[in-house]
Amino acid sequence: MASTSAPRSSLSSAASRIATAASNLSSDSQTLIAEIRKSLGIIKGIAVDLEKAQRSDKVKELENTVLELLESCDDCTNLSEAISNVGHNYQPSGQPTDFGKLLEDKIATLKEESPFVPQNIPLYRQFKEAIWNVHHEGQPMPGEEQEDIVMTSTQNILLNMTCPLTGKPVIELENPIRCMDCKHIYEKDPVMHYIRTKGQALCPVAGCPKLLQEGRVICDPLLRIEIDEIRAASTSNKAVTNVDDYTEINDDID
Repeated sequence: MASTSAPRSSLSSAASRIATAASNLSSDSQTLIAEIRKSLGIIKGIAVDLEKAQRSDKVKELENTVLELLESCDDCTNLSEAISNVGHNYQPSGQPTDFGKLLEDKIATLKEESPFVPQNIPLYRQFKEAIWNVHHEGQPMPGEEQEDIVMTSTQNILLNMTCPLTGKPVIELENPIRCMDCKHIYEKDPVMHYIRTKGQALCPVAGCPKLLQEGRVICDPLLRIEIDEIRAASTSNKAVTNVDDYTEINDDID
């Protein structure tokens, strides 16, 4: 009996160490992604100033830089998700494991499921809109209706826009945290109380099958940046709406 339980304990310990290492590596990747996204915001501001100065050639160069950074960000995102997936699903068998091959296969699957298409990335669209609005604020971009602009600019990768426990908008949460397994976002104190008082804390979002665990519900490096981006997009859309309303008033007066 002893000889059987010892190897099992050793394998379990190895799986735990792998999962911890995967969490650390994934977090490092997310920190890099966060820095890239901060850089994109700075570049957008510089591009707007250059567009105001009618330096279209420099704006184009910055747009190319944005595309390169977005592709790097996409690669880092796939790597982070692959590391997390492989690490937390790893089952030791006592045989050598080719983690490099596991990661390559997972990254290939992720790229196939969600290929890199700049036009579908909200951050790229926001960059294009910021430049367009320098001289055409309130006007649809060429070939598109106003409704399409507002809808696209508010697209984001946040899975829920209100805390499922408090009903409070995510952009108003004081201490937002996110479940690393299902990606739903909550206010910290209420969800921690929920986890500690439930025998098995099933995610409170209707239809979500994931169990919440304290160590897996955190404020990851990207969360606050993503929330700030939603706030910025929301402010921009309100400005566009105000322009539309002003135009309607003028039409009525005429």
